[in-house]
Amino acid sequence: MDRIPEAVDTPDVLIDRDVLGRNIERMAAAVRAKGMALRPHAKTHKVPEIAALQLAAGAVGLTVATIGEAEVFAAHGAQDLFLAYPLWVGPRQAERLRRLSATARISAGVDSAEAAAAMGEQLGDAAGDVAVLVEIDSGHHRSGVHPDAAADVARAAVRAGLRVEGVFTFPGHSYAPGMPAEAAAQEQQALERASQKLRDAGIEVLRRSGGSTPSALLTDSSAATEVRPGVYVFGDAQQLELGRCAWEDVALTVASTVVSRHEGGPGVPRRIVLDAGSKVLGTDRPAWATGHGRLLDHPDARITALSEHHATVVWPEDRPLPALGERLRVVPNHVCITMNLVDDVAVVRDGVLLERWAVAARGRNS
Repeated sequence: MDRIPEAVDTPDVLIDRDVLGRNIERMAAAVRAKGMALRPHAKTHKVPEIAALQLAAGAVGLTVATIGEAEVFAAHGAQDLFLAYPLWVGPRQAERLRRLSATARISAGVDSAEAAAAMGEQLGDAAGDVAVLVEIDSGHHRSGVHPDAAADVARAAVRAGLRVEGVFTFPGHSYAPGMPAEAAAQEQQALERASQKLRDAGIEVLRRSGGSTPSALLTDSSAATEVRPGVYVFGDAQQLELGRCAWEDVALTVASTVVSRHEGGPGVPRRIVLDAGSKVLGTDRPAWATGHGRLLDHPDARITALSEHHATVVWPEDRPLPALGERLRVVPNHVCITMNLVDDVAVVRDGVLLERWAVAARGRNS
């Protein structure tokens, strides 16, 4: 898009419809060419219209983070949903899973024998209706068990009456400079080792699930049957700085207005202030990031500080300082957070507002 539509007030989240479509089709084709299935993580966008585009492009299903997100997408017609999270299931969660499994194919993560036992007990006669995948730690060191412990968790799940389908991992350490290839290699080793442990225990492995946006196209089909990237639909400042997307691949920006400008002086930075603060951009900033976001049309500018409704942007000395009232497009560091901060988004093409899409799964955090 060439400009921010006049019909848009700032701050507002803009989705470039053409770039979005191109990103969706390109990832679908690339994953298909590698002989794997694509199961995109819908927590990134939380929008049923975007999920429909992903499914139409060939995705085998959707990945979600919570039961609430699964409920939203199931209500909009998604028929295969994977909760890639080590669920702890109590009575209320079990009832919701039972309702979901009546309308969609549901699978969920588990990374302990205790969680598997609790899930099976709470689901009761419906335990076999929910498939489980054992989560493996492939180097991110968040949740997940060591590959050698996968069979112990899987056996506990079988004893609990659950249907074990395989293993999954999240190579989250791919979100660091220079790490995507190494994280993908560690992912492959972990999935292969864990799968073998399950097979040695007499448990058939139907799914080996991996992949993140930085590593998805580095994942080897010999280790994974499916990948679960999410951010690829939009791109963000993290992906730009990691070199995993180009500026022309950025589909999501935050429209903002210059509300303050200062030419600076000795010891005082030359800067502008935008009306897009942490309440729309989020506060996620990895230690290696060069700022709190980037400006799509001004790559050399840096957002050096955020408050709730202000973004302070230090401006290059050799470029004209934007005028008060000028409208600029900000690329958030982490789009997943931005999408969970707004109720709807503006869908645009060539500076024209096409429609607005509700962020239907926003806030469905449980």
